[in-house]
Amino acid sequence: MKNNEMMAYLPTYERKSKVFQEIMNAAAKEVEVRDIDVEDLKNQFFIHSATWGLSIYEQELGIPTDVNKSHEERRNVIIARWRGIGKVDKKLIQLITESYAVGDVLIVFNNGINIYLLGVNETLTGVQDLLNAIEEIKPAHLRTQIIYVYITYGELSPSTYGSLGSLTYRQIKIHDF
Repeated sequence: MKNNEMMAYLPTYERKSKVFQEIMNAAAKEVEVRDIDVEDLKNQFFIHSATWGLSIYEQELGIPTDVNKSHEERRNVIIARWRGIGKVDKKLIQLITESYAVGDVLIVFNNGINIYLLGVNETLTGVQDLLNAIEEIKPAHLRTQIIYVYITYGELSPSTYGSLGSLTYRQIKIHDF
């Protein structure tokens, strides 16, 4: 495609020249390689799409680089560290947990930090990374617990799918069956 675009800029008599066609073919290949490199570089500017740039983010944030972890796990650690700068409160813990969890998260402070993961099985990637991120920012006297919360089919048996279809997991959980 690049070749055709580049050829369109040439005068008509040069487009017919085999020499110019070969020059444009070679140049088009180089331009495509450059475009791929530029696109890859653009991806490194954003944590959610970075690959080889993750090590730069980790270095800047003082995170040891572990190449044995997946890109997704490393991104979660970076996002959590970035969010973890500031006052430690329920909102901050919520933000950090949500960078790891898929699904609803409820944070409760009572004699420690209780993180309730509501719903989806395997909602968390990198449980230990999450605990490490929270451990770094929380006051030392608070303990941290992760509590998985599920609803069993037995709890839902009196209801029909139609009656529950419009509710979120959180709404179902607080509903009195």
